[in-house]
Amino acid sequence: MTRHPNRRHLIATAAALVAASALPAQAATWPNRPLKIVVGFPGGSSPDLMARLIAEPLAQALGQPVVVENRPGAGGNIGATAVARATDDHTIGLMINGNLTIAKILNPDATYDPLKELTPVSLLATAPLVLTAPLPAPADGAAFLAAARQAGDKWNYGSPGVGTVAHLGMEVLKSRAKLAPVHVPYPGNPQVITAMIGGQVQMALLPPGLAMAQVRGGKLRAIGVTSPGRSSVVPDVPSLSEAGVQNLQLEIWNAVAAPNSLPKSHVAKLSALLVDIVRRPEIREKILAQGWTVAGTNAEGLARRIQAETPVLADVIRRNQIKPGG
Repeated sequence: MTRHPNRRHLIATAAALVAASALPAQAATWPNRPLKIVVGFPGGSSPDLMARLIAEPLAQALGQPVVVENRPGAGGNIGATAVARATDDHTIGLMINGNLTIAKILNPDATYDPLKELTPVSLLATAPLVLTAPLPAPADGAAFLAAARQAGDKWNYGSPGVGTVAHLGMEVLKSRAKLAPVHVPYPGNPQVITAMIGGQVQMALLPPGLAMAQVRGGKLRAIGVTSPGRSSVVPDVPSLSEAGVQNLQLEIWNAVAAPNSLPKSHVAKLSALLVDIVRRPEIREKILAQGWTVAGTNAEGLARRIQAETPVLADVIRRNQIKPGG
């Protein structure tokens, strides 16, 4: 039997092409030089891996090279600031929740305001977080939390920066599970993993792809996921609710944003192409392998996500009195 191309893929591709063809002539001739994707985290981090995954198919679709540039630090906000300040019409950013929601709420002195200076382009993928610990830790979730409770502030937890969902989520977990580990921020999750393996921190909330690579390699232990039940991304890992932590639901995401200076026609073109790219079966499989579920929303979908999530994360910051550098 002759196998035909995936029908949904053909429809999505056609829709993207129609959308692009309907744009002004200015967008049709853009970009006219290499496009830069700024990532505010180190090489090997989840945003970095996602950026490099979409770079090649995006380059093919645009007819111009797409270059990934890492600008790590401050929970991704150094990279986000670079994007917000860009005026070359050829710079976009691969960002996480906090970079597009609460950066200014967390730090009124932040050098950019995501709600005013960044334009949503596309929500690429989402995932729960995995509570991860060094190998000497108990395998049972309830036993691990009991040990953490007993250790009090003698234990540390790592995160990829103040105000990231991994940081805010751990503060929520501390409250729900009556824990008291001390926060130690790092430039990115690769450094968090190194610190955990080395015994400098005793726990962290990590993206599933990064966590499970270390778990399968025999270097770390997965305690539980932050979804209400088990996640299809990591079905073998119990939810933290099975360990007695109730009403915990945390999700991270990777999204593309652009500076407000980027013309709306270019934003629309990028949005249509990215939605098509992440929904392609071969790309979807790679995203799943990285521990993510494809979202593939357009600019309006990402804007709605930002609007819904900003007050929720802001509430965690205010209730826990989280300050920059804290």
